[in-house]
Amino acid sequence: MQYSQNPQDTKPDESAELPDNEKNESSSQISTETDEIIQTSAYDEIKQGAQPDLTQLLKEAERKAAEHHDAWLRAKAEAENVRRRAQTDVSNAHKYAVENFSAELLTVMDSLEAALAVENATVENFKNGMELTQKQLIAVFDKFNIKAIDPAGEKFDPHQHQAMCTVDSELEPNTVVQVMQKGYKLHERVIRPALVMVSKTKDA
Repeated sequence: MQYSQNPQDTKPDESAELPDNEKNESSSQISTETDEIIQTSAYDEIKQGAQPDLTQLLKEAERKAAEHHDAWLRAKAEAENVRRRAQTDVSNAHKYAVENFSAELLTVMDSLEAALAVENATVENFKNGMELTQKQLIAVFDKFNIKAIDPAGEKFDPHQHQAMCTVDSELEPNTVVQVMQKGYKLHERVIRPALVMVSKTKDA
């Protein structure tokens, strides 16, 4: 007996497994294509994402640079102003350092002018006026720490005294015998040494 063959029965089964070599090649090809797609996608994402970041960083750097430059300009201008103010203060200090002292001396000048304005003044009146003026001047000196150097009987000090001559004396050698002119010092600085006579050494 002959059996008719159904054409569908002879059609290859697509669901049948491929040979191992073809199966491996197909898997490898799929894997390669997948990797390429992933890499391409990742590159596009990085490229798209990195470009705005770089631009933003550049803008931020430019903004900070502008801020720093502005701050530098302000600091430079402030330093210049401070320097100019300091120069002005120093200049004024040199010009008006004796302003207060000068103001105090005006009272002394007023006393002298008042004494000279008196007509038919006696010697006693002149003496009293001069003594009053001297007291005023001493008060001004005390106020500004101007002290007299009057070293009579003291040991000779070359830092404060200027020896004009040496004389025989019963005092110890190198002792101030006589003050020819008082000296003065401002605080601890000698502004004029005292002119003195000094006793001789015994060997002399």
